[in-house]
Amino acid sequence: MNATSAPVEDLIVIGKIVSVHGVRGDVKVYSFTDPIDNLLGYKRWTLRRGDEVKQVELVKGRLQGKILVATLQGLTDREEARTYADFEICIPRSELPDLSGDDYYWFQLQGLTVINQLGQVLGRVDHLLETGANDVLVVKPFDGSLDDRERLLPYTDPCVLKVDLDAGEMHVEWDADF
Repeated sequence: MNATSAPVEDLIVIGKIVSVHGVRGDVKVYSFTDPIDNLLGYKRWTLRRGDEVKQVELVKGRLQGKILVATLQGLTDREEARTYADFEICIPRSELPDLSGDDYYWFQLQGLTVINQLGQVLGRVDHLLETGANDVLVVKPFDGSLDDRERLLPYTDPCVLKVDLDAGEMHVEWDADF
C-alpha cells in the first residue's frame, strides 16, 4: 500500500470505511454512489483521513443491506482492519464515467453561482442534500450576493433552468423572497 498517484485535488470521495466486518480483516463501507454497489466497480482506491493518504486494491466486495463489505489486498487481520475506520474512499475524477445530456455529478455543481430569472445573484452552491423526493441545493451567500440569506432550492427541472459549467453559473426560476 503506497502513496496515491493522482493529485489530491483530483480525488473524488465515493465512500467511507466505517468499521470492520468479521475476523478476517474485511471492512464495512458506506457508499456514496448510486446504486451503492457501483463503488465495487473501482478496484484501486485512494484512502484519505486527514493528511494520511494510502493506496489499496479491492479484492472483492458484496452488498449487505445498505452497507458494503469489502476485502482489501493484504488486509487479513481484524485489528489492522480496525485502523482503517474513518478513511474516505477516493478515486481520480478521470475514472468517473461520462454523463450524458443534462446530468451532472454533485461536485460539478458545487461552487456554481446561482442567478435567478431576474438576474439576481442568490449565492453559490455549497453542497447538495438527498431528500428522497428530489435533491436539494444548499445555496450560501458570498460577497456580491443579493443578501446574506442561505437558501434551499430543489434540484428539479422547473427550478433549474440552465447549468453552465464553463461560465460557473446556474440559472434558476426562484423568487429571491423564498
